[in-house]
Amino acid sequence: MTFWKNLFGNGDTATAGQATSPQGEMLEAAGELPDGGRIVFSTTRDIDLYELEELCDAVGWARRPMRKVGKAIQYSFLVVSMWELQGSRRRLVGFARATSDHAFNATIWDVVVHPKLQSKGFGKALMRYAIAKLRREDISNITLFADAQVVDFYRRLGFVLDPEGIKGMFWYPD
Repeated sequence: MTFWKNLFGNGDTATAGQATSPQGEMLEAAGELPDGGRIVFSTTRDIDLYELEELCDAVGWARRPMRKVGKAIQYSFLVVSMWELQGSRRRLVGFARATSDHAFNATIWDVVVHPKLQSKGFGKALMRYAIAKLRREDISNITLFADAQVVDFYRRLGFVLDPEGIKGMFWYPD
């Protein structure tokens, strides 16, 4: 219980411990599942694009060209993945990435959590983890784009709509 209090307490993400995957990447604990599995975060960019596409399919997102998704990951400032560990098996169950000017601003993109973990605090944990990582890089302005059905989720994390009356503008090719 202490882990969850730390995680959802003061806004800065605390970890219950760290582990190393067989590939040598550092994993940070996010929580445990009733079936004995564990949820961990990673910031490695070594993500199987087919597995990411499967996760996006599970939440009903439209498919995007994998070449472009790979390029987006490659050029992101931060990539956070959330994994379910069950013995030696691991499965991608959450993902988010951020682009940045490396000084002041970052925008979070592509936040996705597997439906079986939604409404259990894992999406909140994923976002708080990403925000904490960006704050450690001294990024002070964090933005994101949200579909209407998840605006309240982001509000509960401290995001506000048009804080200074700024209206975003978009340019799309014809």
